[in-house]
Amino acid sequence: MRLKAVYQGCMSIVMRLLPAVLLSAGAASAVPPPSVSLAGAAPAPAEAPPRAFFEALRAADLRLATIGYRLTSANAALCDRLQPQIGMPIHALNQYNADARPNAIGVFGFETRLGVEAVVADGPAARAGVRSGDSIQLLAGKRQPGIGATDAVETPADRDAAEALIAAQPPGAPIAMTVLRDGRAVTVSIPAVAGCRSRFEILLGSGLDASADGAVVQIGEKYFEGYSDAEIAVIVAHELAHNILRHRDRLDAAKISRGLMAELGRNGRLIRQTEDEADRLSVYLLANAGYDPRSAPQFWREKGARSTAACSAAAPMPRPRPGRQRSTPSSRTLPAAPNGRSCPPTSSRSGPSRSASRPVAPPAVRGCAAGRARSPAYRAPSSRCAPRAGSSGRRRDRPARP
Repeated sequence: MRLKAVYQGCMSIVMRLLPAVLLSAGAASAVPPPSVSLAGAAPAPAEAPPRAFFEALRAADLRLATIGYRLTSANAALCDRLQPQIGMPIHALNQYNADARPNAIGVFGFETRLGVEAVVADGPAARAGVRSGDSIQLLAGKRQPGIGATDAVETPADRDAAEALIAAQPPGAPIAMTVLRDGRAVTVSIPAVAGCRSRFEILLGSGLDASADGAVVQIGEKYFEGYSDAEIAVIVAHELAHNILRHRDRLDAAKISRGLMAELGRNGRLIRQTEDEADRLSVYLLANAGYDPRSAPQFWREKGARSTAACSAAAPMPRPRPGRQRSTPSSRTLPAAPNGRSCPPTSSRSGPSRSASRPVAPPAVRGCAAGRARSPAYRAPSSRCAPRAGSSGRRRDRPARP
């Protein structure tokens, strides 16, 4: 009788979920994936991207890099994992497909395989004299690859290796770099500042998606077609909060189930908890970086329903609305941070905050002064929230695996 009851209960769940599965499958087959439309400059999928597309891409990447630099550098005191922040998004020629490379070279001026896509105004790279379009020959004492064959395999490996090299340098220490500029070698010393360990990139062809995998924050291209920088900063701060709080690691440690069962029972409760915590911390991240913290609740009320950033902590669920009851505290439902303490260790460095005052810490980390610990973090994506591959002609980081 007990086995029969269990069987009947399982079949009941299956029958309740089956219509949703069938409807989802039908919708997926009926609706074609969206084409890339960055600033209205994207080509048809079968065409090589025109030069206007790359100009629009650079402008969007610079907006994201500026927001990311402000948030990471102003909140260094709240992060236990730091890296040099230099205000300089880089890219590699072999990130773009072979058909796109001639126009990419024409716009970005690749003289080596790695290039400076843009430079954040008043950031460390700008102060060192780095220019948009410079080609990187030496980085932190390591020679970077030459331009290579224009039909080489499309991969982000060279860009990722350069980003990892920068992240491995001592936070706040100068970074030496030699660039080629119109065929002439120029050596600079970038006065990097310590910032939270995360990097940022646009996912082309992904709509209003957003995700964080513990190291990389990925923002869908559609945010740059009608959203203000202040609104984009709300999304970026939310995803950065997931990385700071180590949500992915903690959800993995909690052994949550992803996919179809992610919204149910314990899985849904833990995932909602990560979203609540990221929401709360993001308000402080915004305030420390000089953004209006009131922009966060206003954004979620007015535009949050269009965004899939609610999925960023692993579950395909609707975003909790303001005033909705919150989940239970993390100390009672999630494993402790990987270091076993309630707060990760931090240094006394506060970073170049936009305000003259000391960085503001949320209640969960307030009082964790230099030498004490700060609050933890975690995150993981779902299959529905995972960004789609676009027809952009540029190879981006793979979305974090579910």
